[in-house]
Amino acid sequence: MKAHHDQHFLIDTNAVNRIADLAEVQGKNVLEIGPGNGVLTRALLNRGAILHAIELDGMLCEQLTDTFSEEIESGQLTLQHGDATRCEIPPFDITVSNLPYSASSKITFRLLLQGFEVAVLMFQTEFAERMVAKAGTKDCGRLSIMVQTYAAVQTCFRLPPQCFSPRPQVHSTVVKIFPRDPIFFIGDRRLYADVVRALFSHRRKTVRNGLRGAVGSMLGEAWVGRVIAALPEEILKSRPEELYLEDFATIANIP
Repeated sequence: MKAHHDQHFLIDTNAVNRIADLAEVQGKNVLEIGPGNGVLTRALLNRGAILHAIELDGMLCEQLTDTFSEEIESGQLTLQHGDATRCEIPPFDITVSNLPYSASSKITFRLLLQGFEVAVLMFQTEFAERMVAKAGTKDCGRLSIMVQTYAAVQTCFRLPPQCFSPRPQVHSTVVKIFPRDPIFFIGDRRLYADVVRALFSHRRKTVRNGLRGAVGSMLGEAWVGRVIAALPEEILKSRPEELYLEDFATIANIP
C-alpha cells in the first residue's frame, strides 16, 4: 500500500498515547498538522485540547468532518483543508503533529517563525538526527543551525515502521522543540537565514568561496566584499560544518 500524500498513519495505540502525553494540552490552543485518520486528533481532544487541524487531503477532511462532527459543532475542533507549507496558520500554544516526511523541512521552518510554547513533532529518524547535530561537526547542516539558533531540541523516542500504516521504510523519531531567543545577537534574521542557506548550499567550499559563490543569487556583491574584508582568516578558511552558532552570527552582523 502506497502512502497517499506521503502520510503514514499511526496505528499503535501505545505510541499515540505516548505522543499525546508529551505536552500538557488541557485548555491549550493546539495545532495538529496532518491529522490523517484522526487517531492522534482523538487523543488530543480527549486530553482537553482546543484543536486546530490542517489536512491536505480532501477525502480525509470529509472523513474527519464526519468522525468529529460533535467536536466541530462545539468549537473544540476546527478543521482546515489546506497545505501547511503555504496556507495561513493560526496562532497556537502547542503543536503536536506527525508531519509528512517530504514536507518536514518546510513546515518546521514555518513553525519556527510562529510564537509557541512547545512543539511535539514526529520526523523521519535521519531528519531528526540532522536537526540535533551539533554545530561544528560533520553532520551539521542548514537545518541544524537554523533550528538550534531559535530553539532547544529534545529527542524523545523512536518508533519502528510497524507502528504505521502503510509501513514506511524508515524509523521515525519524536522530538520536542522549545523556542528561545538566540544565544548570540542577530541584527537581521532574514540576512542570517540567507547566510546560513548560502554557506550550506556550498558546504564543500570554504566560507570565503561559499560567500562569493552566493553573490547575485542569495547575497549582495558589495556586502560580501565587506564581509570578506572584515572576517578573520580563521573563519574565512573554514567550511560551514566547522562553524559554531556564534560564527554565523558574526558573519551576518557585519554591516
